[in-house]
Amino acid sequence: MEEKKEGNESKSQIIMQIVALLTAAFGFVAALQWNNWVQAVMKPLTDKGKGQVWLLVIAVGVTVIAVLVAYFLGKMAGRAKQ
Repeated sequence: MEEKKEGNESKSQIIMQIVALLTAAFGFVAALQWNNWVQAVMKPLTDKGKGQVWLLVIAVGVTVIAVLVAYFLGKMAGRAKQ
């Protein structure tokens, strides 16, 4: 009986990993699409000769937003576990 329980736990862990991988894959695809959109929107600004500076500003801004989102999602996940 205990072997069956261990088998079910292993199966559950594998399913959880597959779900996590699929979620990450879809997130990556969505990020690529956002990247295309941001590039299209910023193209007129970057073509005016100040492209390097604007790209740096955008990269820093997106990084700050990503860190804040990850932080708050981590806090929400921590609360959900309790």
